[in-house]
Amino acid sequence: MKKISQLMGLTALAAAAALPAWAQEAAEVVTEAAEAVVTPVMDKGDVAWMLMSTVLVFFMILPGIALFYGGLVRAKNMLSVLMQTTLIGCTVMVIWVIYGYSFAFGGGTSPFWGGMGKLFLAGVTTDSMAATFSDGFVIPEYLFICFQMTFAALTPALIIGGFAERIKFSAVLIFTVIWVTFAYFPIAHMVWDASGLIFNWGAIDFAGGTVVHINAGVAALIGAVMVGKRIGLGKENMAPHSMVMTMIGASMLWFGWFGFNVGSNLEANGGATLAMINTFVATAAAVVAWSLIEGLARGKASMLGAASGMIAGLVAVTPACGTIGPMGAIVLGAIASAVCYFFVTTVKNAMGYDDSLDVFGIHGVGGIIGAIGTGIFSAASLGGVNGDDYSIVGQTIIQAQAVVVTLIWTAIVSVVAFKIADLVVGLRVDTESERIGLDQTAHGESAYHG
Repeated sequence: MKKISQLMGLTALAAAAALPAWAQEAAEVVTEAAEAVVTPVMDKGDVAWMLMSTVLVFFMILPGIALFYGGLVRAKNMLSVLMQTTLIGCTVMVIWVIYGYSFAFGGGTSPFWGGMGKLFLAGVTTDSMAATFSDGFVIPEYLFICFQMTFAALTPALIIGGFAERIKFSAVLIFTVIWVTFAYFPIAHMVWDASGLIFNWGAIDFAGGTVVHINAGVAALIGAVMVGKRIGLGKENMAPHSMVMTMIGASMLWFGWFGFNVGSNLEANGGATLAMINTFVATAAAVVAWSLIEGLARGKASMLGAASGMIAGLVAVTPACGTIGPMGAIVLGAIASAVCYFFVTTVKNAMGYDDSLDVFGIHGVGGIIGAIGTGIFSAASLGGVNGDDYSIVGQTIIQAQAVVVTLIWTAIVSVVAFKIADLVVGLRVDTESERIGLDQTAHGESAYHG
């Protein structure tokens, strides 16, 4: 009996001695499991795709927008459009890294702006990461900064089409700095940041229907009104000087738009492929619809009309491309094309404003159609990705609220920004300079010789 007790005691001691080892091993297993769950993954495929998407969006600015707009103006103003696009893009890129990124995505808790936590990109290193839409997957923060920077640089470049051929170069730059600071950065925060007002309403804007297109379209309309009509409008020939340039630019925009829309998925996965096919078919349907309507109305379908339809389709599908299905994309593109056609051919003339290159008629109106249509076509019953608990009416109301906030916000900022530029340098060039052309009078060179 004594020996049995001794044996039991030794066994207990051995077990007690082994407990720390077992506990340590168990703790290590738990720790490894926890790390496996919380350690973020930077997938090199995602990173490679987002690098490509970023330069695709940049390609939309230079040379995309520059050539698209440049071909639409008269030959004597071609370089002025190229210069405005170039300097706007470069100015905003510098502003973005100084304070724009912080104002939009600085990590603050305000529903209206991101705060000053990342002024001068404070705290950003090659090791810092930005979240994607999948839990546990990240991309380098510098990459996210660059991707969003191209959106910020592109948006004010769109605006110049509203008052092309008659505004001072210095006024464009002053307006741009004020406008991106108080319109673009706050709206980007409200729509895309987790603490943003519109984001928390549950509004869907996959790639920038409100942030980019409605925002820019309204600003362009206000600029067109405040700068005034071109001299000779309705009396002189103001047809595009090079539809070849415009077609090249439009094609570059469609090509680059895959970075714009598909890149907004932030990952190279199935969601990206949905955005891709929607960007193809909505745009194609819009081109067909515009050409068909124009052919029936005028007897001829023009290259200008096809290019306009192309942009209208791209604009409309931008907020919706990640949540609607291909059939919905086709319908949305066709509807947007028809409505935009009506605005640029009928409403603009009836209202009497000179939106030179139809920025409001295509980007503003197309953006509104796209934002509202997103609420409708995102429903699973119409081919979208949202399930049975999705409310078309409820979501569409939210989409409309987002549109209204964007309209009012950018309208107020735009009026103030144009007024400040007018007070500082004046908005409009003199009559003689306008008649000679801005290439010579503003930049001392000509696009063409001989």
